[in-house]
Amino acid sequence: MNIKNIFFDFDGVIAESVSAKTEAFEEMYLPYGKDIAAKVVDYHKLHGGVSRYEKFKYFHKEFLNEVISQGKVDELAIQFSNIVLDKVINSEEVLGANYFIEKYHTKFHFWVITGTPTKEIEVIAEKRKLTSFFIGLHGSPNNKRYWTENLIEKHKLNRDEIIFLGDATTDMDAANFSKTHFALRENDENKEIFKNYKGLRFKDFYQLEKILNII
Repeated sequence: MNIKNIFFDFDGVIAESVSAKTEAFEEMYLPYGKDIAAKVVDYHKLHGGVSRYEKFKYFHKEFLNEVISQGKVDELAIQFSNIVLDKVINSEEVLGANYFIEKYHTKFHFWVITGTPTKEIEVIAEKRKLTSFFIGLHGSPNNKRYWTENLIEKHKLNRDEIIFLGDATTDMDAANFSKTHFALRENDENKEIFKNYKGLRFKDFYQLEKILNII
């Protein structure tokens, strides 16, 4: 591989923040009962990279038999953000993430592509002092397929020189859709989902260095 451009997911790739969002969804839906909250958590774990806006619509339609307005979706998203923002900002880094980003941001071109709302990921990156290392931080309401294609076209990137670092099926889907390389960041919540995955994988960024052969 001759990688020149790296697309990073954020939760579970740069920060160990996947559980913070899982806990936030559970907290929001416990008032509907433990069974509903359990269904919400299971769906969230299986669809980690899907935006919270789409998840709220799905939860209410499929689990509560309720079609909710965009206004209600926005209200729920604000409630979710209030619960989760500080937890994500203060979550531990994935081992070696800050080292890797600081060391290699001049060797590669870096972008973040996440299911988190764009305005929110901008705040998170600023608080974690990461903003200056990335050309752009991109999130919902646009999905990951939109952003991979947008960045490839906007910056005239060679698809074979891109690797998407992700921990969710939506990350792999976007990489496959845009015909880029993909590397799975393994964590406790995605082991079962990716048990049959045969491609590149890493647990921390010291392993990723070896995969990319850049040490």
